[in-house]
Amino acid sequence: MLILAIDTALDACAAGVLDTDAGKMIAQESQAMKRGHAEALMPLIGRVIKQAGIGFTALDRIAVTTGPGSFTGLRVGLSAARGIALAAGKPAVGLTTLTAYAAPVVSQNGEHPIIAAIDARHDHVYFQVVSGNGSALIRPRVAPIEEAAGASRFGAAHLVGNAAKMLGERWPVHALPPFKVDSQPAPDIAWVAWLGAAVNPDTAPARPFYLRAPDAKPAADPLHKAARPPAS
Repeated sequence: MLILAIDTALDACAAGVLDTDAGKMIAQESQAMKRGHAEALMPLIGRVIKQAGIGFTALDRIAVTTGPGSFTGLRVGLSAARGIALAAGKPAVGLTTLTAYAAPVVSQNGEHPIIAAIDARHDHVYFQVVSGNGSALIRPRVAPIEEAAGASRFGAAHLVGNAAKMLGERWPVHALPPFKVDSQPAPDIAWVAWLGAAVNPDTAPARPFYLRAPDAKPAADPLHKAARPPAS
């Protein structure tokens, strides 16, 4: 399969093309940015598609991060993914940013629990906890940092995400220290692509994944129904 992956959920604007038959990314680009995703994304996707040497109709699937993350950034990526899917007649699938952060660590089959954490502001984080083999210990939720740090009860954890450092700094002093603190501004776009190749389009829709209501209400989204991936 050829998968176009898109991520604008956090502090990067990224896209890449995965060729699962070749087992590698054949094109990718990521730009660090806190705002301006709307202006940067489509030109970036155009460069990635050109680098890959394919047309949009050659794609088998479009994968996009669905949140948690910046409300504005999420809408940019989701609108682009669903628009491309609609035009190319291919399915769009969604992956959470928490899953994308945790995936490369899970792939190492380590023994330490993994906490993926994203800054939710106001002294809160979005987080989830999985075991080294990926089984759920705490499902995605939003909570005060101190409550998230209570996951120290699972042992010396591998912390990953843009709030990993913040969570590590608030780690309980009586607990085993974190095994590793891996602070990243955004998930690796290659893992967004690999996860996009693995999921079932029927159970991984390209829709926003909110753990709390957005601070601002958007205008009506005309793509919500029109760009829904076709049944497979």
